[in-house]
Amino acid sequence: MSAGRVTGRVAGRVARRLPWWIAAGFLAIGCALWVYPFVWMVAASLKDQMEVFASGLSLLPKSPVWDNYARAWNDAHFGRYLLNTVVVTLVTVVVVVVRCAMAGYVLARHRFAGRKAIMVVLVATLFVPTGYTIIPVVDISQRLGLLNSLGGMVVALSGGAHVAAILLYLGYFRQIPRELEEAAVVDGAGFWSIFFRVMLPLAMPVTATVTLLTFLATWNAFFLPLVFTFSRPDLRTLSVGMLAFVGENSTDWSGMAAAATISLLPVVVIFVLLQRYFVEGIAGAVKS
Repeated sequence: MSAGRVTGRVAGRVARRLPWWIAAGFLAIGCALWVYPFVWMVAASLKDQMEVFASGLSLLPKSPVWDNYARAWNDAHFGRYLLNTVVVTLVTVVVVVVRCAMAGYVLARHRFAGRKAIMVVLVATLFVPTGYTIIPVVDISQRLGLLNSLGGMVVALSGGAHVAAILLYLGYFRQIPRELEEAAVVDGAGFWSIFFRVMLPLAMPVTATVTLLTFLATWNAFFLPLVFTFSRPDLRTLSVGMLAFVGENSTDWSGMAAAATISLLPVVVIFVLLQRYFVEGIAGAVKS
């Protein structure tokens, strides 16, 4: 094989791969720009107050200040806020998953009068801003005696339409063969047995997706937890607890960065554990 032919093949291969390398370069730059604020936040959590402003965009602290985490955990009561957030988030996720799975299953597998109207109303709620519903939610919670309690916060966070979760389950359940239900009926299974023992286990990818989305939304919720803890600071969640670092005349930026890092770690862990199922759930629901 001549040297010219080899050179031509190499040049052709490089020309074919050049667009991919350019795209990879742009993606790498975009990824770095997206990740940098989070890395800077972690770095700022290890700096003192003056160094946060003096160091500018540099990342490495001169001398790590681990006292920022101790101040956030003990003085700002983030240990208590973390417990409140975990309780509220876990209960909300369970309620949302069960409720949305049942709604998606009924809408996907059963025909009844008003089914299309219900779906239209559900989709229409996507266009209603959250701020417009806060007043009736608070009023109803107060009348039920649920205001200023973790239980009321769970009801408020899980009681919304959660249309995206319902549609994900609806799309996934539609593609499951009806023969599975018919076989379960022949074996004597009723509605609840079919749902919990047959259909819901098959929808584990969608359940993981809904779990992740609900976890992120609840963990980072600010408006509703703020309203529900006005007179009970001990019931604050992590996002609302950030206000503890904002004073009347100054803000403890290094302590806030440490608190934000504490709040972010569980989110990163949950996302890493569920990311594969998240992609499978989205793909399975959209396929139908």
